[in-house]
Amino acid sequence: MADPRFFDNHGPFTLARLAELSGAALAEDSDPERLIRDIGPLESAGADELSFLDNKAYLDEFRTSAAGACVVAGRYRDQAPQGMALLLSEQPYKVYARIAQAFYPLPEIRSGIAPSARVAEDAKIGAGSELGANVVVGPRSEIGRDCLLEANVVIGAGVIIGDNCRLHAGVVVSHSIIGDRVVLFPGAKIGQDGFGFAIDPAGHVRVPQVGRVRIGDDCVIGANSTIDRGHVRDTVIGSGCWIDNLVQIGHNVELGRGCIIVALAGISGSTKLGNLVALGGQAGVAGHLQIGDGAQIGAQSGVMNDVPGGARVVGSPAQPAAEFFRQVAVLRRLAGRRSSKE
Repeated sequence: MADPRFFDNHGPFTLARLAELSGAALAEDSDPERLIRDIGPLESAGADELSFLDNKAYLDEFRTSAAGACVVAGRYRDQAPQGMALLLSEQPYKVYARIAQAFYPLPEIRSGIAPSARVAEDAKIGAGSELGANVVVGPRSEIGRDCLLEANVVIGAGVIIGDNCRLHAGVVVSHSIIGDRVVLFPGAKIGQDGFGFAIDPAGHVRVPQVGRVRIGDDCVIGANSTIDRGHVRDTVIGSGCWIDNLVQIGHNVELGRGCIIVALAGISGSTKLGNLVALGGQAGVAGHLQIGDGAQIGAQSGVMNDVPGGARVVGSPAQPAAEFFRQVAVLRRLAGRRSSKE
């Protein structure tokens, strides 16, 4: 059970209701009126809790689990323990996510402005929005309806933020236009100067960064991630992108729809990613490149050339995954032969 000091459980729910909320099919031998009071892991969930199986590596835990109910693909239903109710889906993790959201929805927003917040006279605050302690909203800025700005959020002059957004503690936003239902986790910094300068032995010369950051709808930006504003055009984050913690996105970068950028990755200036591109943790992408739709870039890869759509690349310098692993296999064989001779 989640710690009630931090998380408010909205259960219980009947199995029928959970099936309805999640889109799963309730197995015919499962009681639709059975109450489920919480969620939990396979190895420790109890008789009134629900778990899930998404990875066959956990089949042993599934077979011996005491969970009262489980979300599982139909091909594993015959391996369920006796008495376990089943919610059947070929996307069990997605179904589980919807169920978990029902038990633990986001905290409600409490409309109002904290006494210590400072809001410019010409700023616009949408109905139902909550501004926490020490929030600063600069002149000409617009905050949409039903937004949450937690303590110490700073919104610069002229920024536009859409409806139903959540900006967590310590977020700073400037020179940006942000869509609806965007989440910025603690410490995210959006719209600061890009890393632009002319190199000169006598002293580097700053190039003014006069673009903006545009973030589409339904994006998530992780804690302490940074997105630089553009030089003379905008930095663009397409709708539905999920960006992990500690990610750096340089000036003029463009991300298409639904990209996933994992922690500690960095994207250099003026690089363009297509739709549904995935970057693994600590991947680095050089500037002025084109990454095609659906490309996958492995963890710790160093991308120095364009990547075509649908490609999977690994290594530094990054290369096609199949080629990379063939090289690794050859090196292992050579190393093994040398060791046997020594």
